[in-house]
Amino acid sequence: MTLRGRLVSLFPLLVLTMSAAALALALVTSCAGWLALVPAVVYFVPPLCFRLHEKISPLREGLHSLEAPGYSPWWGSLQMQNIYHALPALEAILRIVPGCYSAWLRLWGSKIGRNVAWTPRVEISDRSLLEIGDRVIFGHKVALYAHVVDRRPKAKGGSLRLFAKRIRIGDGAFVGAGSRLGPGAEIAAGARLPVLTDVSVNGHFDNRTDSEPNP
Repeated sequence: MTLRGRLVSLFPLLVLTMSAAALALALVTSCAGWLALVPAVVYFVPPLCFRLHEKISPLREGLHSLEAPGYSPWWGSLQMQNIYHALPALEAILRIVPGCYSAWLRLWGSKIGRNVAWTPRVEISDRSLLEIGDRVIFGHKVALYAHVVDRRPKAKGGSLRLFAKRIRIGDGAFVGAGSRLGPGAEIAAGARLPVLTDVSVNGHFDNRTDSEPNP
């Protein structure tokens, strides 16, 4: 790992330290301004740093070697999101307020339509690699994974590689509880994913012609 990669791995710790410092100052000085700085650090510093990181080292879609020399933009983007992976309640709070979570994902660079319904326990791995249309509904414990890591067969070198690609969901789609979408997954407008549906890498789902299931 490069020096830059090692330094960026400290990013979650930096965010927690800044938050703790602001909270401590609020307690010591009894100043509400320091207290207001805590959610500002938690919710705005990571996405804004990510957007700056994208200007310098953009995360490009496609297949990449994670063992190639040099800095991995995906590794940097992962570190800037790790605090939300470790503390999922931070995002669950945002989903309680209508429209708040969609606006926050737009801050990361995703394209999110209007009136998207998120349940509190949706899991997202890559907050910048989503294209979601209007009036999409997500069921309980839906997972959106816009990247996958695997190892090539030994006959081909056995190197560790990453595939990252934007997930696209059309207008009016319904994603059933427990469904999992992989990188490059596409859900057609108006499609209805049954409960526990898996859409694999570069998979396409469209059941608009299917009859409605019996209650």
